[in-house]
Amino acid sequence: MERSSFIHKQKSLSVPPRLLEGVEVWKITANGRKIEPATLTVSADKFTISVIVKKPRAGFFLRRVASTESAHHDSHSNGSNGSTKEKDTRVIDVGAIDRIQRGQKFMPKGTRRLSDPNVSRGGHHQNEADKVSPERSFSIIFRGRSQMDLMAKDSMDRDELLDGLDFLILTYQESKNKVASDVLLLRSVWLDADKDMTGKINCNQLGRILERINLAMKRQQLNSTYEKFGKVIGLDRAMRRKGLNFEQCCTFLHKLKRDSWMVKPVTVLWNDVFGEFMNNGKPRMTVSDKTFLERFLHRKQAEKSATLEQVSRTFAALHQMEITFVNDVLQNDLSRIDKNRFEAYLLSSDNDAFDPERERFDRRLMTRPISEYWINSSHNTYLTGDQFTSHSSVDMYTSALYRGCRCLELDIWDGEREATNSMPVPVVWHGHTMTTKILFEDIIKAIKHFLNFNPHVFPIVLSFENHCSIPYQEVMAEQLVRILGKSLYVPPENSLFGLLPSPTVLRGLVVIKGRRPLVGVGDDGYDTDEDSDDEGNVKSMSDESKSQLQQIRQHGVAPQLAKLTLFHGTKHKSWDESVQSPTHHMHSFTESKVRTMFRQNKSKKWAVYNQSHMTRTYPAGARVDSSNYSPLLAWSVGCQMVSLNFQTTDVALRSNDGRFRENGGCGYVLKPSSILSDFDPTQPPPVPVKLSIRILSGSNLPKPRGESVGECIDPYIRVSVLDVKAEGKEKETTHATDPFPGNGFFPIWNHEKFTFIIESAAIAMLQISVYDKEKGSVVGSDEFIAGASIPISCLRRGIRSVKLFDAHNTRSGAFDFASLLVEIRIERAVGEV
Repeated sequence: MERSSFIHKQKSLSVPPRLLEGVEVWKITANGRKIEPATLTVSADKFTISVIVKKPRAGFFLRRVASTESAHHDSHSNGSNGSTKEKDTRVIDVGAIDRIQRGQKFMPKGTRRLSDPNVSRGGHHQNEADKVSPERSFSIIFRGRSQMDLMAKDSMDRDELLDGLDFLILTYQESKNKVASDVLLLRSVWLDADKDMTGKINCNQLGRILERINLAMKRQQLNSTYEKFGKVIGLDRAMRRKGLNFEQCCTFLHKLKRDSWMVKPVTVLWNDVFGEFMNNGKPRMTVSDKTFLERFLHRKQAEKSATLEQVSRTFAALHQMEITFVNDVLQNDLSRIDKNRFEAYLLSSDNDAFDPERERFDRRLMTRPISEYWINSSHNTYLTGDQFTSHSSVDMYTSALYRGCRCLELDIWDGEREATNSMPVPVVWHGHTMTTKILFEDIIKAIKHFLNFNPHVFPIVLSFENHCSIPYQEVMAEQLVRILGKSLYVPPENSLFGLLPSPTVLRGLVVIKGRRPLVGVGDDGYDTDEDSDDEGNVKSMSDESKSQLQQIRQHGVAPQLAKLTLFHGTKHKSWDESVQSPTHHMHSFTESKVRTMFRQNKSKKWAVYNQSHMTRTYPAGARVDSSNYSPLLAWSVGCQMVSLNFQTTDVALRSNDGRFRENGGCGYVLKPSSILSDFDPTQPPPVPVKLSIRILSGSNLPKPRGESVGECIDPYIRVSVLDVKAEGKEKETTHATDPFPGNGFFPIWNHEKFTFIIESAAIAMLQISVYDKEKGSVVGSDEFIAGASIPISCLRRGIRSVKLFDAHNTRSGAFDFASLLVEIRIERAVGEV
């Protein structure tokens, strides 16, 4: 199949002509305080979206927004009417777009400091962004966390524009599954080199492409290789000077890989499994479906249940795939594949190290009480950075939800009162710090907005750290009911006893965690996440906040808010007492308390409690930098809500991402049977597992953060296993390969195996991370590029592909093509698993 057919398919898509000519929009600035006129255009090849921002003259914006007639009249102009001047252009590749959100009912960025002169008594900014209309606005989220907020001239214009963009994105996503990663990578960088749009790349431009894809080559070597290649494919001097087309460039890249001085792992594997020569002595060029099934899938990969029918479907898909080099030896024989398509299979999602059966969503697992699940949970969700001076942002809630988080935290305080009617305005911020404030109401609107477009998600738990007085609590209750409507779970009084409801029962609903004291019982036993025993805890209560909490306890909880609450936080006294409490009563512990429970040999009773009740854990307040603690220890005793700082992309958060990749990324993972069953101290501990990992090669590794400029990387791989030992101590073991200098395109390690002994296979996590070795750097300063985190329980043995994710757990843009090839062996101490 022609390597550029998917390019032709995308280019031939029919979109509204206005998208090609340019649609007038307004861009909301990053701080959310200004709106600038701009033009949004889709490129002729339908692969990029350009937004050209124009700087208005004084008063221009007000005139344009005031008159939709004028906006419509000018939407086909080039903006050269003297009222604006070109400011900057942002180009977004369709393949880099994560999602497009419709509507914006709140400030796109939290910028409301307590001393901010732009905050009125009602908490609203007095600036142009107040004119943002949710019916006209939309946001493009791309490359993990980048965001562009825009507004169309009216709702119909917005919907027509987004229908066209959604169509482009959907078509690309469907097409890319039939295209090899090398071809997709070349497409993504092609136009950056072919700026004159001739459809050809000369030697100089090819050098820029190689630099983009992280393949360092000296100029003399590049010239020589280019000239030789051109002659081989029949190009005369004049044609070589004009350059290579896309098809020829694909073949050139394939040749660079094929002619490497290092033997490719796929060649070694091909020869070892299928034999370098056939029975007649000729080199083996192809392999049959039956041989592939028996020798490779059954023996090498231990996929005993694989069938010939499945292989036939796999081969048919491989024959339809656009790869970098097409060999004519197959002659359309769908029952055979050659080495190139075998390599394409090795790097495909069908061969991923993460077991697809475990990654796939299984609705049959979702009917147990919610206490039997690990729940993807966030701490201080509103913060964009550290715990003391950073901004608060409503966007952090939306971002966390799309990352799979299903338990969000809100620290709610009394704000000021509305200037017009003196109504209380509850606000969310990190109290008694310099962090900015956002409105409680805006957060609830953002969650409802998410539910409008994702109505079937499993329950979203809102963990309230409630510092509000009764009047403010009453407003909170009113806003929850008014905004969420039928999406709010209101637990009937008679449902608070017995087993907790299942995720299926609560699907599409928002559940409140806060305070719901029993009728006629005081609230002295209420637990707050601020009751921390951490030394130096920034969030531990000052005299003022202690006084305020005492007032809240004295006043109790507003009945309107209490009746909306399912999970009631209580202080822990003893596990014998806790396990006898109603199942909707729960505990919250700081990370240090988790370790204390293990030191005091209380972990087994805690695990029994967690079979029927809920526990939330959270980082120590001393972590002012918003760093995270390892979630494994809390997971090991069945804690459901192991809350992490989602704004900090560290090892702990990557472990969390890997854990909740299971079960379709729905945010709920059924805890293993070893945790759900009663603990029997007479039973021996689980037999340790021996894990061996060999890093073979890499493919299309990007620059840090997916940047398009910079030196070619010197990648190396860190392989880590995070485990919990039998005595309740966390253990992290890490090994690393040597750097592969100047080559992220196809680095080859063929490294000796790394071996790990794992004591808690049901809990332990494997992390494989790619770093760029900085020349002369000190230990620990190398830059993270990409990685993958996989539960040991979800790991497949054999020669496997490892899909790599960026720091924000996405594979958009340059990360969409990145992977590693590894060999995995899993054994028990007494034999095979």
